[in-house]
Amino acid sequence: MKYEVGDQILVLATDEEGKVVELMNEKMVMIEVRGVKFPAYMDQIDFPYFKMFSQKKTVEKKNIYVDNIKREKTVPRKKIGDGVFLNFLPVFDKDVFEDDVVEKLKIYLINQNEEGYDFKYDLVFNGESSFSLKANIGGLSEFYLHDVSFEDMGDGPKFEFDFSLTNPDKKKAAGHEVFYKLRSKQLFNKIEETQKKNEASFRYELFTHYPDRIDEDKVDMSMLGQAGFRVYNADKIRENLSPARSVVDLHIDKLTNHWQNLTNFEILTSQLNNFEKYYELAIAHKQATLIVIHGVGEGILRNEIHDILKLKKEVKSFVNQFHPLYGYGATEIFFK
Repeated sequence: MKYEVGDQILVLATDEEGKVVELMNEKMVMIEVRGVKFPAYMDQIDFPYFKMFSQKKTVEKKNIYVDNIKREKTVPRKKIGDGVFLNFLPVFDKDVFEDDVVEKLKIYLINQNEEGYDFKYDLVFNGESSFSLKANIGGLSEFYLHDVSFEDMGDGPKFEFDFSLTNPDKKKAAGHEVFYKLRSKQLFNKIEETQKKNEASFRYELFTHYPDRIDEDKVDMSMLGQAGFRVYNADKIRENLSPARSVVDLHIDKLTNHWQNLTNFEILTSQLNNFEKYYELAIAHKQATLIVIHGVGEGILRNEIHDILKLKKEVKSFVNQFHPLYGYGATEIFFK
């Protein structure tokens, strides 16, 4: 059963905290809130610590500079596989009820490859860097990056890395950029899974092997023209682009006639691909604004689009407010 007697809970309807005092059946428990006992269904309550990081924080974050961070020494590791990993170590503390809650996460970079790397690291919130450093990690080593408070992890942080070989190799790429974005619910599940397995930390693989260099062959444009391909002058590229739209309707029945047999994942993928297409066309045609109709529904498509827009450098602002034609089902984008 999900709950046990004595567990601290949150009443979803009133946002009040209480505790479980009796297990009534598989669907109901007796809870006590502010001295009052009453029955509640399982889906009417939740653990309070999930709320701590599932809600967005409005507190302005201050930039942290590497000079203010106490460095930990690189520790040699025994090779147990290949790859470079981002490792998360939850640090627990006691709350007022003497229950274990996650206070912060210690972030490590783990290198299980033989070769060493120079790297630049940024912790990004809503498109802005909150923490940045440049360092080096040796082969079969780990590197402590910094701590992130548990509450801040609920804001969807993005961990960005730009790697290069410490000892350059002409056959290898000059640089390798990777990132990892950890969402609130994913973090909650990872911590719960780690506790069940009685493990201290969990990790995410950034890459397995450092990529090889890709030589770009120079193309003879005259030969392409002789072969029947259309070759355009870059200065006149907009003349040959598909027409842009000022309003894009992403309802799936507007995008394809054969949507009935698509899965929810396939529908969302098609909608996001079309959004990216018309976003890029709006940029190429230097439009001032673009209206994207995503509908209301459960807000999944809207949230995905808003997350993408937060990272787009061309976006000045965007707003999802009541529109006389689309209600609350559209977002208007303003470009720089």
